[in-house]
Amino acid sequence: MATNFLVHEKIWFDKFKYDDAERKFYEQMNGPVAGSSRQENGASVILRDIARARENIQKSLAGSSGPGASSGPSGDHSELAVRIASLEVENQSLRGVVQDLQQAVSRLEARLSVLEKSSPAHRATAPQTQHVSPMRQAEPPARKAAPAAEDDEDDAIDLFGSDEEEDKEAARLREERLRQYAEKKAKKPVLVAKSSILLDVKPWDDETDMAQLEACVRSIQLDGLTWGGSKLVPVGYGIRKLQIQCVVEDDKVGTDLLEEEITKFEEHVQSVDIAAFNKI
Repeated sequence: MATNFLVHEKIWFDKFKYDDAERKFYEQMNGPVAGSSRQENGASVILRDIARARENIQKSLAGSSGPGASSGPSGDHSELAVRIASLEVENQSLRGVVQDLQQAVSRLEARLSVLEKSSPAHRATAPQTQHVSPMRQAEPPARKAAPAAEDDEDDAIDLFGSDEEEDKEAARLREERLRQYAEKKAKKPVLVAKSSILLDVKPWDDETDMAQLEACVRSIQLDGLTWGGSKLVPVGYGIRKLQIQCVVEDDKVGTDLLEEEITKFEEHVQSVDIAAFNKI
């Protein structure tokens, strides 16, 4: 019953054979045509390359006779030739400069050698090495032995005179001049190192009596201290500071001593600063 059913079905059992036959047919038709087209394309490329090569050869053979010779390869060769010529000239000039420098260095070396040979140090060292000998060192004591033995005889003959026979007038003049010089030196005032100091004395507030503060500052009396001018300088918010000048001797009065003495007035003085310090 199953076989009868398949007999009535419309099934193409040999379809793969027809497909293979169709594929082979189209391969045979298209294969030679495609190969020939590729061959033609390759031949055309080769022909174009050959034509281009011929054209280049003809241009190179034409050389400078053609109208475009100046802009072609010959123009590049001419530029290279010019550059090579300029480089050769520059190389020759550099060689000349190097030769001149070598000659100058050689002349300087020759002069240095001459100066070293003729220098005083060289001439001074040469005699020392030539004249040093043990025989010459032993000779001076032998020569001095004879004068030492004849000292007693020389004492008897004094050609130039002794210190006791010096001219009394010359000795008196010398002593007088020495005495005058000593007196002049004693009268000359001794230089004392002094300094000019400008002090800024600041009060506590604007209610501080600045006149009383200045009086307190000027009441300080020290050896080597001299008070100068003063003025009130506004600081801000109605507060003014006392700026006072003084001259001190450096060996007797210092800035630390001044600050210590002024700050003793604690009721009026807040601080003391040095505004300026100059040597006189």
